[in-house]
Amino acid sequence: MPNKVLIVIGDAAEALDTVYPIWRVMEEDWQAVVAAPEKRVYHLVMHEIPPGWDVTKESPSYHWASDLAFRDVNPEEYIGLFLSGGRAPEYLRYDADLLRITRHFFAAQKPVAVVCHGAEIVAAADVIRGKRMATVPKCQFDVEVCGATFVNEACVRDGNMVSGRTWKDNPFFIREWIRMLRDYEAAHTR
Repeated sequence: MPNKVLIVIGDAAEALDTVYPIWRVMEEDWQAVVAAPEKRVYHLVMHEIPPGWDVTKESPSYHWASDLAFRDVNPEEYIGLFLSGGRAPEYLRYDADLLRITRHFFAAQKPVAVVCHGAEIVAAADVIRGKRMATVPKCQFDVEVCGATFVNEACVRDGNMVSGRTWKDNPFFIREWIRMLRDYEAAHTR
């Protein structure tokens, strides 16, 4: 059984949505493999709603290199998938290879974690019909129009998917995702 976990990024992926799960995967002695449209360095961003603002402010953040392009991913080699938020999912959801990858994880019932705008990817992949999921409230429409139920909570698990609203929910939904990965790995290494 492979000990690799796939982390999806693109330009404008939210930094805390991305880096925290990478480090949690590494702390568990699994290999965090970062995939993106191409193998190159990507520009992460920070998202916050400053006091008095009604909309998210975006600031430049860290840069992160992807290990491989979506087209080169064989999802059979991975035990789990993490879909980061930020603005990256706005364009990543149109990548046919990423949709193929995402559908594999749901068909195989492998652990998937989704945060914030990552909901746009699972919505586009048409894998959330009938499911409950959390996301940032401004993505509620995307979730509902694609057949899921929006839940405004820090951690929502439905089958093989766990979701959170924003990076502020990381300690809650990522803890559950790590449990799911451990359980999946234990069940498939006997």
